[in-house]
Amino acid sequence: MMPVRSEPTLIHRPSRRDIVKTTAALTVVGSFGLRDATRARAEAPTKPEPRTFSQIDSMLRAATSAAEVPGVVALAATENGILYEGIFGKRRLGEANAMTRDTVFRVASMVKAITSVAALQLVEQNKLSLDAPVPDIEPAIGSPQVLDGFDAKGLPQLRPAQRPITLRHLLTHTSGFAYRLWDAKAVQYAKSTALLPKAQRKQAPPTPLMFDPGARWQYGASIDWVGRIVEAISGEPLDVYFRKHILDPLGMSDTAFVLKPQQRGREAGVHRRGSGGALTAEPMEQNLPRQSFSGGGGIYSTAPDYLTLIRALLAGGALDGVRILRPETVALMRQHQIGEIDVGVLKTTVPALSNDVDLCPGVTRKWGFGHMINMQAMAGGRSAGSLTWGGLLNTYYWIDPGRRVAAVFMTQVLPFADSRVLRLYRQFERGIYAALKAG
Repeated sequence: MMPVRSEPTLIHRPSRRDIVKTTAALTVVGSFGLRDATRARAEAPTKPEPRTFSQIDSMLRAATSAAEVPGVVALAATENGILYEGIFGKRRLGEANAMTRDTVFRVASMVKAITSVAALQLVEQNKLSLDAPVPDIEPAIGSPQVLDGFDAKGLPQLRPAQRPITLRHLLTHTSGFAYRLWDAKAVQYAKSTALLPKAQRKQAPPTPLMFDPGARWQYGASIDWVGRIVEAISGEPLDVYFRKHILDPLGMSDTAFVLKPQQRGREAGVHRRGSGGALTAEPMEQNLPRQSFSGGGGIYSTAPDYLTLIRALLAGGALDGVRILRPETVALMRQHQIGEIDVGVLKTTVPALSNDVDLCPGVTRKWGFGHMINMQAMAGGRSAGSLTWGGLLNTYYWIDPGRRVAAVFMTQVLPFADSRVLRLYRQFERGIYAALKAG
C-alpha cells in the first residue's frame, strides 16, 4: 500500500516553564477542564516528560503513513490535565484534509454513556428508580414478551416475561433486548414473523426479549429504550435534554445528533477494510433531516469533547466547576451490577458491519451503569476495575479510576472490532501506561 505522504498534524508540547505556570494556575482554581477557550489549546501535562511519548507518536505515524488506518486522534488525560495528544493521518484517504484535533467523528454507541448519565440524573432527582418497573411507555417494555423458541414450522413461540424490566436491567444490558447484529436468535425471529398469518404478524412485537430480565447479559437496544424513558420522564426530546443538562454545562459544543455546516466540514470519512486488508473510502453520508434521536447510537463528537465527558466521570461527576452527577452515583457506575453473570463475546451476524467483539481478551468482563468493566488488569495497560466501550466505526474510550487516567481513540473504519485498529489501540494504551510508569 502506498503511504500517506502529507505530514501528519503534530501537537505543541509545552516547555518546563509552561508546565509550571499551568500547574500553578490549576492549583489556584482547583479545577481542570476542556471548555471554551481552554479547549482550544493543549493543557500542559505535569508528568511524565513529553519525550516519553515519542514511541506512541512513531507508532501512530507509521500506522497512518502505511494506511493501516486512515487517520487517528488519540488523547489521554489525568487529573492534572491533558497527558498526551496524537493527531495523525487524513480525515479521508485520497483527499488533502489532514486529521485535526477538532475532527468530527460518528461515535455511534459511545452515546450510551451519555444516555446513562441522563437517566442517572433523573434517578438522583427521584424521578426514576433503578429497581422499580420501568415506566409503561409502550407494551414492548411495559408488558414484554419473551421469545421461547420456534415450533416445527419455524413460527416464534412467545410468552410473558417472568418479571418486569427495571432501569437496572436496561443500564446493564440484562433486560433481554438484543441487537440483531450480534444475536442469531433475534435474526431468526425477524425472519419467522414473515411466516405468521397477517393478523398475528400485526400483533407480534417487533423486539421481543431473548430471555427473561436479569437472566443473562446480551448487548442490545436496552439503552435505546433508556433514551425513550428519559424523554418521557423529562418531557424533553433527547437532544434537548442532552444539550441542557450535560453537553452545554460541560462545554461539549461539538457533540450533537445533527451537525451544523461548519461541523460537517470537519467530519472524518468512513473507510471499509477489504478482504486483503486495504481501506477504501466510503461515500460521505447525506445530511438528511432527522425527527427522532436514539439513546443507543447516532451521535457525533470530537475526541476533546468526549474526553471532557469521561474526565468528568473520572473526577467523580464534576469537571471545571460543573457537576453532572453526584460522586456516589459515579461510584455506582463503576461497580459491576450483574452479579454472577459475565459479559460474553459478541458473535457477529453481519460480518460486513462487525467482527466478533472481544475488547478485553482473556479477562473477566462485567457491566456497570453505562460501561463494560474489566475485572483483572490488562497486561501492560489499564487497571482492574476500569471502564470502557466503543462505537461501531472503531471509536473507543477507557476510564481507569485506579490510575486516574482516561483516554479516547478515534478513527472511522468498518467493520467494528477491526483487528488492525484494535492492535493500534492497545499499543496506544500500553504506551500511555509505560509513560506513566516512567514518570
